[in-house]
Amino acid sequence: MQIAILTFDGFNELDSFIAAGILNRMKPQGWKAYITCPAETVTSMNGVTIHAERSLSFANTADAVLIGSGIKTREIAKDASLLGQLHLDPSHQLIGAQCSGTLLLSKLGLLGGLPACTDLTTKPWVIDAGVRVLDQPFYASGNIATAGGCLASQYLAAWMIMRGAGKQDAEEAIHYVAPVGQKEEYVTQAIASISDYLPSDDALLSSMDA
Repeated sequence: MQIAILTFDGFNELDSFIAAGILNRMKPQGWKAYITCPAETVTSMNGVTIHAERSLSFANTADAVLIGSGIKTREIAKDASLLGQLHLDPSHQLIGAQCSGTLLLSKLGLLGGLPACTDLTTKPWVIDAGVRVLDQPFYASGNIATAGGCLASQYLAAWMIMRGAGKQDAEEAIHYVAPVGQKEEYVTQAIASISDYLPSDDALLSSMDA
């Protein structure tokens, strides 16, 4: 599984790095999550400059894509030339968005009539885009998922692992990053948060593994 984590200038470090850290726990199974950017370097909302591992075009051929958030998302949403480089297809890609990344998902025309999750700051902008915003941390329908709140990135990562591998792999990835003394609670919470939004065949597989 090759995964593009879309990371733009002004990005939120938690969104991009937490997801990347959890997803890259799957490296032994051949997975790799790449920080994917529109330029060779991007600088975070807190002034951290990083180098892109992949260019933006990689997202069009990746098996899965996560769209992170940041303080410049509204500007990016108005940049037709930038968004025009993205040709994402949920018919054969898993696609997730975090916080203000949900606004970009909407601008790309990928939400359709689906409700979505986002952070409280972005909520009015997403509503203005014609999307019904849910008061919950995670929602998915088919191959599209959204999450609201920085720490909800663990749910996007767990969902992607559940969809691309299985329940046990997702549990092990979350267990590794969860706080000591609270690991079981974190794993239970993460799996419970995404289980209702798995396609029926994955949900059946998960219940059989339980």
